[in-house]
Amino acid sequence: MDTKIIRMDEENIDMQTVKMAGNIIKSGGLVAFPTETVYGLGGDALNSSSSKKIYAAKGRPSDNPLIIHIVEMSALSQIVRKIPKAAYQLAEKYWPGPLTMIFEKADCVPLETTGGLNTVAVRMPSNQIAREFIREAGGYVAAPSANRSGRPSPTVAKYVIEDLFGRIDMIIDGGQADIGLESTIIDLTGTSPMILRPGYITEEMLRQVIGDVEADQTIMDDHAAQAPKAPGMKYKHYAPKGNLIIVEGEGRQVSTYINEKLSAFHKEGKRTGVIATDETAAGYLADSVKSAGEQGREEQTAKCLFRILREFDDEGIEIIYAEGFKQKGVGQAVMNRLLKAAGHQVVRLSGENSSM
Repeated sequence: MDTKIIRMDEENIDMQTVKMAGNIIKSGGLVAFPTETVYGLGGDALNSSSSKKIYAAKGRPSDNPLIIHIVEMSALSQIVRKIPKAAYQLAEKYWPGPLTMIFEKADCVPLETTGGLNTVAVRMPSNQIAREFIREAGGYVAAPSANRSGRPSPTVAKYVIEDLFGRIDMIIDGGQADIGLESTIIDLTGTSPMILRPGYITEEMLRQVIGDVEADQTIMDDHAAQAPKAPGMKYKHYAPKGNLIIVEGEGRQVSTYINEKLSAFHKEGKRTGVIATDETAAGYLADSVKSAGEQGREEQTAKCLFRILREFDDEGIEIIYAEGFKQKGVGQAVMNRLLKAAGHQVVRLSGENSSM
């Protein structure tokens, strides 16, 4: 397949190209496009064949639900059975933006789009290229992240091209994603709202709008046996090619432990990498040390985390150690992605070294 690559930015949108991209979706094709979170791989959400093509292009398990992207609140009522009060409240505050809500699906939404579930995930992105594209595509675009399944989500088009060139019809290069992590997902179909995936819209922010919110217990562990209600709940995600291990503990204790391990791997001829912070990066002896921003500024870490993992791949890094981050606010989303990328390999240091 000859994949067209078109570059534009939000201030200078090429509407002729956007119309072309919309027509590709309407005819059953696939287009990768920028959003404020990560790049998405779009198909016609109401066409079961298009959803099957998305799964095939990504190599994605077919029971891993897709998110439907819309641009008008009026479009929501066409694809869900009912809209609870909490949804209106959250939409007023956070749509357009990095928040996905789960509803009971209407009959027009094929099961191929929802991973076989009777619920559907819906989001309204704020990126202007994405919004114009969705309008031209007919208003309902199913889009997971635009990467091969299991790989780090792309925040720049370079990695979309690396994963999907020749597998899809078009890639719209809209530059660097502003946020860098996928949207927060909240399930509104149960007795109380429940966070299924943490993101830039934090639990505290949601509580300010709708009151009590629960968090699914599988967010920060790997013991999920049930069918996933949201993308990323069941399968290993975001993984670099190298083996990633998270180390938690006090600062000096962490750096000492990691440097000891690095020394041993160097003797074996392994190429090593470390994910650190501005304050700690200089203290590591790896082949490649990358700062994820200032300590306590998890929004910086969120923006660069997937890029760092991809850069390690570019550099042929075989062993990666990452400092742990505080699981508060956006830090919970950062650690959720890191844990999945590491396959939940965590070393927790307290007095004597212990690992999980």
